[in-house]
Amino acid sequence: MGREAESSLADFYFSDSDDPLIPPESFTRWAEEGAWAMAMYEPQMLSGVAPRMDIRRDGVTRRVVNLSSYNYLGLAMHPEVIEAAQKALRDYGTGACGSPLLSGMSDLHRELEHKLATFTGREDCIIFNSGFAGGMGTLTGLLRKGDVAILDAKSHLCSIDGAKLARARLVFFDHNDPASLEQALQASEGQRRLIVLEGVYSMDGDIADLPNLLPVAERHGVGVFIDEAHSILVYGAHGRGVLEHHNAESRAESRVALQFATFSKAFAGAGSFTVGPRKLLQYIRYYINPYGFSCALPPAVVAGVSKALDVATRDNSLRERCWANTRYFREQALGLGLDLGHSTSQVVPIIIGSDRRRLYELTREMHEKGLFLAPVDYPSVPEDGLRFRVAITAAHSREDLDLALQILEDTVVRTSRQA
Repeated sequence: MGREAESSLADFYFSDSDDPLIPPESFTRWAEEGAWAMAMYEPQMLSGVAPRMDIRRDGVTRRVVNLSSYNYLGLAMHPEVIEAAQKALRDYGTGACGSPLLSGMSDLHRELEHKLATFTGREDCIIFNSGFAGGMGTLTGLLRKGDVAILDAKSHLCSIDGAKLARARLVFFDHNDPASLEQALQASEGQRRLIVLEGVYSMDGDIADLPNLLPVAERHGVGVFIDEAHSILVYGAHGRGVLEHHNAESRAESRVALQFATFSKAFAGAGSFTVGPRKLLQYIRYYINPYGFSCALPPAVVAGVSKALDVATRDNSLRERCWANTRYFREQALGLGLDLGHSTSQVVPIIIGSDRRRLYELTREMHEKGLFLAPVDYPSVPEDGLRFRVAITAAHSREDLDLALQILEDTVVRTSRQA
């Protein structure tokens, strides 16, 4: 990677072209010069998601240890989940073929709604066909022009886009900082407001500081929306997320009105859901365009997710295995001197710094040695915090993790010592 390492995707957002159908010439030139690095994105998986699998990058196929998939409980290839999806495929066909509001809601969808509401201890549930659209759409259903959306500074883009689309005023408070949240709430007194948090922050792997943030929300009488995409089924004694982990579920009715999560992580499916008070969900479902104007999830996906919930909650074994693997990997990685940031979860960043050339060269070298990790570049993370993001799962064996750690030592650690 040559001079193209001096630029990132952020440099081409505003086009130098007079026609929106013509991409920026500077971007095309940059992409051609750095084609070998861009080939590290959009890899082809040649099998189902597993701890070891064949990955094709830049036309080359290699058997690799997979540390890039969010298959936290290892359910993507679980035989019971696959069997349930196959049965629904035979009985219901390939698609729902309609909006949930008009014609796409099957008894399988209703059953999953009920199971999720019961599991989380909430009154009702809405199911979405996309994680991003579900998080974004729930906020567009809640917020209106003139409202104030108060987001943690490290909130996911779906929350930011949801607030923007609702034409609410966006206010960010410093990450996990109750004093900064206090200031944001004081400055917005007298307006309709909503606080937006995440259970596990997806790029840093740390969790919401609910014990210190919720009292601030309570003092001001402001409600909270929490995105548990990376924490549902993983955190809490029963897998109900960071709310349960912090023993904050009793506050849910008064402050944390809505809990959102995706099916693409620990559930190993696709789509998402929001749970909360029945009257509120009855109202907002008619104002969430990604729900009312988009096809419902295919029944086979719904059946697979429903069975994944059964398997994940019949006992604690998968969750405990995920945490055992996480503790082992973290301990060994720290012993190697890797920078894991402030992560406390199964999402483990390996922070490289600001050297973009090194980030992509390491990606290619790790792939050649048999480790699948994706480069995370600016503007997804700060320019001085370029990184890899590790996803530890219950499916990984100790041998998988040891091989991955050996490759990390031979690449990231080695080049760090040479710098």
